[in-house]
Amino acid sequence: MTELRFPDGFTWGVATAAYQIEGAVTEDGRGPSIWDTFSHTPGWTANGDTGDVACDHYHRYPEDVALMADLGVDAYRFSIAWPRIQPTGSGAPNQKGLDFYSRLVDALLARGIQPNPTLYHWDLPQPLEDAGGWQSRDTAERFAEYAGIMAAALGDRVPRWFTHNEPVVTAFYGYALGIHAPGRTLMLDVFPVVHHLLTSHGMAVQAMRPHLRPAATTGIAHNLGLGQPAGPGPEDAAAADALTALQVHLYTDPAFGGGYPDTVLDLLPAAGQAAIRDGDAALAALGHDFLGVNYYSPQYARAASPGNPLPFDLAEPPAGLPRSQMGWSVEPDRFTALLLHLADRYGDALPPVYVTENGVPGPDQPGPDGAVRDPDRMSYLDGHLRALRAAMDRGVDVRGYFCWSLLDNFEWSFGYDMRFGLVYVDFPTQRRIPKASYYWYRDLIAGRR
Repeated sequence: MTELRFPDGFTWGVATAAYQIEGAVTEDGRGPSIWDTFSHTPGWTANGDTGDVACDHYHRYPEDVALMADLGVDAYRFSIAWPRIQPTGSGAPNQKGLDFYSRLVDALLARGIQPNPTLYHWDLPQPLEDAGGWQSRDTAERFAEYAGIMAAALGDRVPRWFTHNEPVVTAFYGYALGIHAPGRTLMLDVFPVVHHLLTSHGMAVQAMRPHLRPAATTGIAHNLGLGQPAGPGPEDAAAADALTALQVHLYTDPAFGGGYPDTVLDLLPAAGQAAIRDGDAALAALGHDFLGVNYYSPQYARAASPGNPLPFDLAEPPAGLPRSQMGWSVEPDRFTALLLHLADRYGDALPPVYVTENGVPGPDQPGPDGAVRDPDRMSYLDGHLRALRAAMDRGVDVRGYFCWSLLDNFEWSFGYDMRFGLVYVDFPTQRRIPKASYYWYRDLIAGRR
């Protein structure tokens, strides 16, 4: 195969999330999050797994920073645990929580790694959920307060900030379908959640700006994938378009296209749309200096079954497509298509893109010699990086790529059954073992691929 080459200055990174790796959920003043509650509710996670210990990154972060330095990454995208900073979701910050992230940032900078924090990766403080969660505008206002606290604490050292990770997952899986925390089943009544997430981005940017470096940038990381029809008929094609509208355009149009798509608003109850206030469109469009794109796989849709309030049924990928352990289809060409779609839909309004998550799980285990070989992951990464390069060659301005994930971790409702890491974690001992894909990625970053 031809060599993989990217422009000089292209950012190479890895990504993680606080609840998935930190552990130490009751230490140093951290309060409970909705994921603590959800994972401790019987039947809601595989094997009853929780993030109580996870990768123990809270105590072992120096070892993990050393792994990143050996890997040769330019940047590390991590998330900050809001309940570690404000245990109840509001009020004065917990100094021990601030100190932890300050130590982490300093450790990264000492190894030449740019810290790229994400303020919200799904771990809402439980007291805020008890008061209405993202259904309430007050949560958006509390998020802005928290964002200002973090910018004041780290803004002198952090050049790139992400407000939210995957608002579509928070809204669709957490509040509409109930398969993620907090386990609500609002279906199409979920729109206020979407709206408060998107407007809270602008509120947060406003609160952060006085504390940031003049050249610092802000943005969101969205999980995006174009809907694909499960069958050849027009009904399935329309269902796929509706899926794209609800899971892509609903989140990106307010930032780059000037408001919510009419095709989506027409589906939503009028009562939910009452959440929109004067000035909210400007908030949702504020502070998008870049777009973070998380991509794993397309989703398939077919015509809605009777009684489904959604305009589609989610469907299995067609037979014959390669699948990951998660059951997701592996289709790198759909990654190229997504990036081209964004560039075509938003034109000059689309800012530079960073691929902020991309990866695949595998049934990884050490062999008799202690090495962890994961050829499927290397194949997946190679295919998707070539798909990314193809989009760049056709004019999409992509500035960086963050592999998901540095470490095997707590994979939300899948518990510890799904391993996405470049580094194998033996959870009983917390031993870290770089996998074959770690060395593959290291060679790629060094220009040896």
